[in-house]
Amino acid sequence: MTTMTAERPGSAQAGATPFFRCRNLNSYYGDSYIVQNVSFDLNKGEILALLGRNGAGKTSTLRSIARASTPELVSGEVILDGVALHGKPNYVAAQAGIQLVQEDRRIIPGMTVEQNLQIAVISGSVGWSFERIYELFPRLAERRKQEGVTMSGGEQQMLAIARALARDLKLLLLDEPYEGLAPVVRHDIAKALREVRAAGITTIIVEQNAVAALELSDRAVILDTGEVVFDGSAKHVLDSEELRHRYLAI
Repeated sequence: MTTMTAERPGSAQAGATPFFRCRNLNSYYGDSYIVQNVSFDLNKGEILALLGRNGAGKTSTLRSIARASTPELVSGEVILDGVALHGKPNYVAAQAGIQLVQEDRRIIPGMTVEQNLQIAVISGSVGWSFERIYELFPRLAERRKQEGVTMSGGEQQMLAIARALARDLKLLLLDEPYEGLAPVVRHDIAKALREVRAAGITTIIVEQNAVAALELSDRAVILDTGEVVFDGSAKHVLDSEELRHRYLAI
């Protein structure tokens, strides 16, 4: 399948090593491939929208990068800040700075907001201070003694992102961060993610609300049946009715 490319804003100079690189990822569920020869690079501090229709392989690509147990990464390279992570277990990827915020958010029942943050740093290196996190998410500061699972969906999403920031984070992977959230909450999360980008943290977003993801992102990669069909600027996708209709149905 031919991959379309477009101008990549802020792309590395010729010969420069990208901050994050995945090369020829091939991942399978059993005997069926779900990710096929997926390759793209990211510079430090970029936000990438990883898009495609349902079943295109977006979440599976995130899980392959995070070295989750499924799908099985059969071949390919995952390199972050010069460290090769393919063939390594997920805890090594986490120690190297990759954090996956899954769609179900994984808030721990019976624990307050602050306890959820504390548990995030028990077994890992420390990232942002709680004070800095509360400045980014004032709603969490107001609810720091509240049980996490009793908060709204948007507040739980903020907490899930906050837990990732509490670790020594280099690459943030977000799976459907806007799912089921009101527009005002999506705005607050997008604002926070722009501040995360300003701090130099690289982010990959999988999101069915493609327009919202593109408006936030510098770059876009579109998948179709597990393969990359477009790699270029997010603006190019926003401006291309053909691309949006053909691969995103918008």
